[in-house]
Amino acid sequence: MSTSNRTKYNEDFKKSLVSLHQNGKTQVQLCREYGVFQSALGKWVKQYSTVEMDDGDVLTAKQVKELQKRSAQLEEENLILKKAIAIFTPHSNND
Repeated sequence: MSTSNRTKYNEDFKKSLVSLHQNGKTQVQLCREYGVFQSALGKWVKQYSTVEMDDGDVLTAKQVKELQKRSAQLEEENLILKKAIAIFTPHSNND
């Protein structure tokens, strides 16, 4: 019978550590002080880090990544549509 020794941390705790990291504490310091693994803290930093926009909105790193992915997808679709227009638009010799 195996039991898991994994500790479950609540979301507020994770966000607090991320906030401390953003305010200058190193991951190593936080891991020593709070007894968490650096791999877990690194994951939380990626998950809960925030970016403040010019209009005051706050986005998480995950939301920024999703927006970057969506932007790349739209750019690719735009390029495909431009190529399709070039193929299907008749060209006259007067151009």
